[in-house]
Amino acid sequence: MSHALSRWDDAVASLAQALRAKGWHLATAESCTGGLIAAACTSIAGSSDWFERGFVTYSNEAKTELIGVPKTLLDDHGAVSAEVARAMADGALAAADVDLAVAVTGIAGPGGATPGKPVGTVWMAVAQRGAVTQPVLLQLGGSRSDVREQTVDAALAALLTRAR
Repeated sequence: MSHALSRWDDAVASLAQALRAKGWHLATAESCTGGLIAAACTSIAGSSDWFERGFVTYSNEAKTELIGVPKTLLDDHGAVSAEVARAMADGALAAADVDLAVAVTGIAGPGGATPGKPVGTVWMAVAQRGAVTQPVLLQLGGSRSDVREQTVDAALAALLTRAR
């Protein structure tokens, strides 16, 4: 497993340096990646200096119970939506009492596609204390594994941009 996660070591090391420089702490809220972002972040030594916690909120119930995503948002927009990604990121920021949080929710495939939401549709949001959370739509391709790995790539890049 550590070999698979090593692909992110350079990105995580850069993120760690940026977060440490600001004294910031990070939380993750993950659906389609099932904890891969948190695993990547904690795969390098010393991550406890800046990584606070990860929420794996795969089910709608977990999104509501663990990070406070309103059931009405899930009912009205679906789990794979800008609104839910924003609520997940904001909820993780508040629940973990951190400076920065990333959330991802999407359809990794091969099943699960719906009209207007094909496999590879991922919504990501980065929440920062004192800033407005803007969700970003990713349209990714490839296998289930490819979609999940590309989502981790995008999340780490977005976090690094925000932390710098």
